[in-house]
Amino acid sequence: MREFSVPPVAIIDDSATLTDPVWENAAVAPDDVQFARRVEGQWQDVTCGQFRNEVVALAQGLIAAGVQVGDRVGLMSRTRYEWTLIDYAIWAAGAVTVPIYETSSAEQVAWILSDSGAVGCFVETDAHRATVEQVRDQFPAMAHLWTIDAGAVSELVTGGSGVPADEVERRRKAVGADDIATIIYTSGTTGRPKGCLLTHRNLYFDIANSVPKLRSLFRENSSTLLFLPLAHSFARIIQAGCVLARARMGHTADVKNLVADLQSFQPTFILSVPRVFEKVYNTAAQKAQADGKGSIFARAERVAIAYSESLDAGGPGLLLRAQHALFNKLVYGKLRAALGGRCGHAISGGAPLGTRLAHFYRGIGLDVREGYGLTETSPVVAANFDDGVRLGTVGRPVPGTTVRVADDGEILVKGDQVFKGYWNNEAATAEALDADGWFRTGDLGDLDDDGFLRITGRKKELIVTAGGKNVAPAVLEDRLRGHVLVSQCMVVGDRQPFIAALVTIDEEALPAWKAEHGKPADAGVADLRDDEQLRATIQEAVNYANQAVSKAEAIKQFRILPRDFTDATGELTPSLKVKRNVVMKQYADEIAAIYGG
Repeated sequence: MREFSVPPVAIIDDSATLTDPVWENAAVAPDDVQFARRVEGQWQDVTCGQFRNEVVALAQGLIAAGVQVGDRVGLMSRTRYEWTLIDYAIWAAGAVTVPIYETSSAEQVAWILSDSGAVGCFVETDAHRATVEQVRDQFPAMAHLWTIDAGAVSELVTGGSGVPADEVERRRKAVGADDIATIIYTSGTTGRPKGCLLTHRNLYFDIANSVPKLRSLFRENSSTLLFLPLAHSFARIIQAGCVLARARMGHTADVKNLVADLQSFQPTFILSVPRVFEKVYNTAAQKAQADGKGSIFARAERVAIAYSESLDAGGPGLLLRAQHALFNKLVYGKLRAALGGRCGHAISGGAPLGTRLAHFYRGIGLDVREGYGLTETSPVVAANFDDGVRLGTVGRPVPGTTVRVADDGEILVKGDQVFKGYWNNEAATAEALDADGWFRTGDLGDLDDDGFLRITGRKKELIVTAGGKNVAPAVLEDRLRGHVLVSQCMVVGDRQPFIAALVTIDEEALPAWKAEHGKPADAGVADLRDDEQLRATIQEAVNYANQAVSKAEAIKQFRILPRDFTDATGELTPSLKVKRNVVMKQYADEIAAIYGG
């Protein structure tokens, strides 16, 4: 067993809540810009003073509507300014926010609203409203359904005009650090989602101890454009961190126009999941290939990686510096320009990024910091902070946190960011938290002597072959997904004689591959899945993945599936994690065919 602790840099007072930074910012820097919202295609600044006033006005409306201290209020919307405004207004009224992914099915919505006992729910669109109305008979106690696009915020503000502002202050003070701030339902790779109870202390502790260690990101005049779903704890903690640090934050949910939004907003840092960083790299490589500049890009990639690696080994030599300067003009500058031209840092979470890709991005001038956490840990457990970066790891524990790796390899966490338990689920709580307050993450990892944590897989996903070999699929899957043609994959082989993989093709990357290999432009994945050239290309990705493991753990066979995994068809969670049980069931015949069944 190994253990590493970091002393806290901030202690949360028992009376503190997440609304305190909003009020403090309005008092000490009312004219500083806190947010930028899209108004008729233009970014319009929202100052700290203006945001506090808008939060108060909306909280008054919620109070007038009958929302009481401790009541749960649902919030189902894409990432937009109103999401953040509503979140803080719910807290200011003393209530609890229950986020719902805007892609959730009626069945999922019914479960979350009924299980949480929500008294009201905000939805963004008429389509969302129709989803809720479809199952509203399952939670008849819910009194309000507000639609953002139909002017719900303005209506609530008008309705609350008669509520004294002092009542909002009384409500804020009626809540303390150990009261529930939010119930976040886990995206559920298996089974029905569980509601994680996160207190104001949990979330406040995480940002108060992380932001001071990330001043390269949360510095004066820093800004970020948030495009991940705010229903996800990763985006939510960045929201809270931006408010604490008074970093300018914008919102967008239009991923198709993300490049244009990045160029108009010009963030200094971004956060994303590894899949987005993989797509940006793959798209750039593919475009270079299509323009006849594939060899230049390949050389630029090698130089970027070598340059980054040299930073950890005494610095680059004269020749490498000269090569790097050349490619900075030819290639790297264009890649940075796609992010708006000012972006020098990024946070990656949700899944492993991969050492090679991390070196590539650092080599082109984008410092991508990996971190690690779970919804149950508010979510940050560890990160590559300014005082210690080690690529290929998820960094050291957040100050005030202890990380332990048990004898069986499971990562255990103790700290004030660890949740109180699961809503209405004592059995699941007892399974996750031991008597001493250690949270069992279910993840496997290693701690080195300097406290850097490396994630090696999921305990429940560990595959045991018929020969008794334990295989963690994550390392293989992460490498496979790094290939330009691979969208998703899942390694299989539990109780089977060898390891195999199911692979889906990236529909955006396929046209260029078809043109390069002389395939019909209208041929889809289903037409090409058995094509020898396509299989040879995927075999290259498999060979690369196999380099990371022993022969007994290597992928021996693979199947290309006829379509991609999506959250709409049930194979992915909203945070793009593969639901292994769903895939196993939906593609049982494919798996059986691999093993001769």
